[in-house]
Amino acid sequence: MIDTETIAAVKATVEREGAEETTVGTLRKSWPGIHFTYCMDDDIGALDPYQEAKGFNIYLVTGREHCISFTSAPENATGLVIAALEDEED
Repeated sequence: MIDTETIAAVKATVEREGAEETTVGTLRKSWPGIHFTYCMDDDIGALDPYQEAKGFNIYLVTGREHCISFTSAPENATGLVIAALEDEED
């Protein structure tokens, strides 16, 4: 389980430091009991994010069924995916 307060703190950290691999390293040190993954949002596919933010989305993952999968329920989540959005500047 990942409580909503922790998710909010993670989101604030990423908003402050940027959606980058190095930020995910910081998250891993700050919350060692949570599995963090970094990727580009277009690698996720057609899933709706748990939360959206400027420059990134957050997805929840679970390992409850002995296989990693996405979930929409924080009470089932064991990890967070920080998915960076492509810059929309042209």
